[in-house]
Amino acid sequence: MDGGAMSEQQIGRVRVISIEEEMKRSYLDYAMSVIVQRALPDVRDGLKPVQRRILYGMYEMGLRPNAKYRKSAGIVGEVLKSYHPHGDSAVYDALVRMVQPFTMRYPLIDGQGNFGSVDGDSAAAMRYTEARLAPIAEELLADIDKQTVDFVPNYDDSTREPSVLPARLPNLLVNGASGIAVGMATNIPPHNLGEVVDALVYLIDNPEATVEELVERLPGPDFPTGGIILGREGILAAYATGRGRIVVRARAHIEETGRGRTSIIVTELPYQVNKAALIERIAELVKSGRLEGIHDLRDESDRDGMRIVIELKRDAQPKTVLNNLFKHTQLQTTFGVNMLALVDGVLPRVLTLKRLLQLYLEHRQQVIRRRTEFDLRQAERRAHVLEGLKIALDHLDEVISTIRNARSAEDARQQLMARFNLTEIQANAILDMQLRRLAALERQKIEDEYRELLARIAELRALLADAAKILAVVRKELLELKERYGDPRRTQIQEASSEISDEDLVPRVDVIVTLTSRGYVKRSTNGHFRVQHRGGRGVNGMAVRDEDSIQHIVLASTHDSLLFFTNRGRVFQLPTYELPDVGRNARGLPIVNFLNLQPGEEVTTLLPVRDFSTATFLFFCTRQGRVKRVRLEEFSNVRASGLIAMSLDAGDELAWVRPTSGSDEVILVTAHGQAIRFPEDDVRPMGRQAGGVIGVRLDEGDAVIAAEVVRPEGDLLLVSQYGYGKRTSLDEFRTQGRGGSGVIAMKVTPRTGHVAAATVAREEDTVVLVSRRGRMILVPVAQIPRQGRHTQGVSVMRLQEGDEVASVAVGLWGEALAPSRSTQEVLSGDGVEGAN
Repeated sequence: MDGGAMSEQQIGRVRVISIEEEMKRSYLDYAMSVIVQRALPDVRDGLKPVQRRILYGMYEMGLRPNAKYRKSAGIVGEVLKSYHPHGDSAVYDALVRMVQPFTMRYPLIDGQGNFGSVDGDSAAAMRYTEARLAPIAEELLADIDKQTVDFVPNYDDSTREPSVLPARLPNLLVNGASGIAVGMATNIPPHNLGEVVDALVYLIDNPEATVEELVERLPGPDFPTGGIILGREGILAAYATGRGRIVVRARAHIEETGRGRTSIIVTELPYQVNKAALIERIAELVKSGRLEGIHDLRDESDRDGMRIVIELKRDAQPKTVLNNLFKHTQLQTTFGVNMLALVDGVLPRVLTLKRLLQLYLEHRQQVIRRRTEFDLRQAERRAHVLEGLKIALDHLDEVISTIRNARSAEDARQQLMARFNLTEIQANAILDMQLRRLAALERQKIEDEYRELLARIAELRALLADAAKILAVVRKELLELKERYGDPRRTQIQEASSEISDEDLVPRVDVIVTLTSRGYVKRSTNGHFRVQHRGGRGVNGMAVRDEDSIQHIVLASTHDSLLFFTNRGRVFQLPTYELPDVGRNARGLPIVNFLNLQPGEEVTTLLPVRDFSTATFLFFCTRQGRVKRVRLEEFSNVRASGLIAMSLDAGDELAWVRPTSGSDEVILVTAHGQAIRFPEDDVRPMGRQAGGVIGVRLDEGDAVIAAEVVRPEGDLLLVSQYGYGKRTSLDEFRTQGRGGSGVIAMKVTPRTGHVAAATVAREEDTVVLVSRRGRMILVPVAQIPRQGRHTQGVSVMRLQEGDEVASVAVGLWGEALAPSRSTQEVLSGDGVEGAN
């Protein structure tokens, strides 16, 4: 029915109204009822109506902390009868939450019996459990009998209940609150009582305090279940605006077991996480294969504390498994702070930390003022009585005579009032006075009490006249509260990022990274290959198409950053773990899926780097023998589109980039078998876009095929086009200035082919040779003979007809391989050297 077309009218006993208006009014009434009377806490005492009614009902039942426990069913019945006309389950559930030490930071009710567990077990039926008020709950109810708060009629007007509690305890922050109303919700985390008191005291002393200053005293939530808060950004946002996201992580550590395994031990969970559901979730993820490395899962929790044991497989990396647990389970959760509470009992408001503290202090000031006024009235009433008693004692004989001669008590009262100018109250007190009060000692007590009352009255009046004195009382009572109930913080606040990066989820594994001439890239674990004797055929290292060949091979860790230097003098950066992890026979994926290469641009050098802050320089060399040095830190943040690493002359291309310490020597080798050795400091440090200087002068048709760092006690390992190789001591290559033609390094013949690759190796290293058709062989360097500069070497790898050596890499097999001691220092112990 259209409410605009038809006005409200009366038809007999039927009232015609608009359905739209009635629905709107009824829903608003319902919404306000839920908001004010059910779901949201009051900012003053931090309690929802049902919680307040339970505590007051228990107080009225005499269930003090020193009283006997009473059945929960009796408590629920009393609350239902007098204060909360809703379902008994609503009352009992609220009572249970106020008992649970894993739900409330400072439980308000002392329970006896099964009140549930952190595993999600429900409490026993109310007929089995018993309860009484906890000592700290008395702080919420303190002075309630001194007219400190307003009382309102209960639901049937049969009795009265407090609209709010005096709340000496700052309960809203201390125990937090959560609730869903209509169109709004609150979620306030619990805090440490001592820290909340410190913040309140500081605000009393410094009313203009900033949020940052308050946070120094109240650094963040303190959950009853402990845990670790990651970072302070979410805390500051919540305190400054009333809303924020706080990341909470379980407390876990790694233990070595006696069977050669490691275990992750979880001792604290994030707030409100169900332990049993968490363990079930972990088991499901392990079963589905989404969590790897877990061998067994046990719950060893007991009355002494929580202990979840996650036993790992022997080859699992504990840190990686733990990061995956944080990523995929509730071992890490987000607590969404929404500090919404009722202001003045009816207005829902989102409050900042400072405003919340101010409203609490305003409430406490009002409570102290009303308590003082009550005490003053009581003191003045008693003083008034004592003044009458003093008059009677001063005129004792006349008073006795008046009473004795009176016809009745009423007559005696009237005569006393008229003769001694007394009030009715004073006259009644004289009539009620016992004869023993006439003794001299009793008379002195009256005198002393009267003097004390006068001093007390003056003190109370002075308190009411000075707001600063009232604040001082609030401050004193807060400090007493901290002294009585304060305890150490349980939740640690960690200065760390809450985000778990992809790298955190990847195991640190040594891998072989290969790239073909047609641009297919992959990574494989080093366990896919085995060391062979020289002269062998090798194994398939990659499935390659016709006319494709392996151009680059490096040995790195999955946590290394790979720098890709191209023939056009550009550089790209990519984490090793982002490359496809496939078997040794797989082809991999096109490199253009990962790098923004231009048409005709090819990767000429792969360089894995563990730490950009420890290396000093990168040494560059082009095919035409131009060299330069650049500090490594200039490549620590390479954008996705790449950066210019070196400017090139027409027809030249960048082919080698090697890390150096700043005091190394380098050796350049050409395809015609020449080599030149010179100190790297012959080349001054340059910017990224510099073109470099001449490193070696080349004969016509010759080109540089290797640029390596000289290592002490190392040999120059040379491999020819057709698989011949040798080692020559670096001592045979004298140090000279850059820019010369060098000396002969290998005798080049039609049988050997030109020099295909060269690298610096040591006796204990292993060399990896890869042919253009994808054959790969690992040979101990010790099996390759050491020969002079003028020799052609021996067969190291037997090649099929038409095949030839494509690249060489050398390192310590089974470790994070490093090309040289100087380079190893530069790369923090991890690296690889490849030659092509």
